[in-house]
Amino acid sequence: MSESIETVRNLGPKTAAALADVGIHTRADLEAAGAVEAFIRLKARAGNVSLNALYAMQAGLMGVDWRHLPDEMRAALREAAAAAAS
Repeated sequence: MSESIETVRNLGPKTAAALADVGIHTRADLEAAGAVEAFIRLKARAGNVSLNALYAMQAGLMGVDWRHLPDEMRAALREAAAAAAS
């Protein structure tokens, strides 16, 4: 059985609940969707979702603190999210 989304590093209870609302219940679900797709789903549902959620999900999948995500990776995530949203 896959690890619950609530246990993924960097994800607080509000983000975990929002992810569950868009069909992402486990770490495996997040891995399968990817941070960018999960972010797009959250934005489509709630609209006002911070880029920090995107960074937190990616960093959580990597097992690092979201504040330590390299600037280059943040930029790549922003570009991918913008491309996926259009």
